[in-house]
Amino acid sequence: MDPTLVLAPLLNALWWLIPLALLGALLKSPRVKGILGEQLVRFALRLRLDRATYRTVHDLTLPTPDGTTQIDHVVVSPYGIFAIETKNMKGWIFGGERQAQWTQKIYRHTIRFQNPLLQNYKHVKALQALLDVPPETIHSVVTFVGASTFKTPMPENVTQGGRFIRYIRSFREPVFSAAAVEAVLRRIAMTG
Repeated sequence: MDPTLVLAPLLNALWWLIPLALLGALLKSPRVKGILGEQLVRFALRLRLDRATYRTVHDLTLPTPDGTTQIDHVVVSPYGIFAIETKNMKGWIFGGERQAQWTQKIYRHTIRFQNPLLQNYKHVKALQALLDVPPETIHSVVTFVGASTFKTPMPENVTQGGRFIRYIRSFREPVFSAAAVEAVLRRIAMTG
């Protein structure tokens, strides 16, 4: 029997399976999952917030005393400035507002990660330093996208799915004039 008769169909199938396996591995990488999560949040911001009222800046890098910090999304509106940290995670999420580390649990697999509230605190401080606005006008928002479930109580600014939009919209008292919003956006644009 000719071995090429058996090997040819097998090699033909591998030409399709190898790229599919590589694509699957790529889609599961933390970096790609992060990018996909950020794109979902960007889409929700565009779709569910009035663009004339809520202005967005994405992937903003700001200087800090110890280097730089990257903010996934910043929403500037008459109702305040919102620094949004995106987490694309699945499984059970355990954490407290003041804990340094939170935990992701997927079946028996446990992963510790930095408390996103503390991470976003650095973002808020960088925005305060840049913009010189009252601290109460900048709000920290953390949103988890993906199939995650909170297993511990979370503060109202830590949300799942599209609930971060509802949190942003809950601020109804104007704190900035239209001119102040434009000034904030100009100041942010000068950093890039």
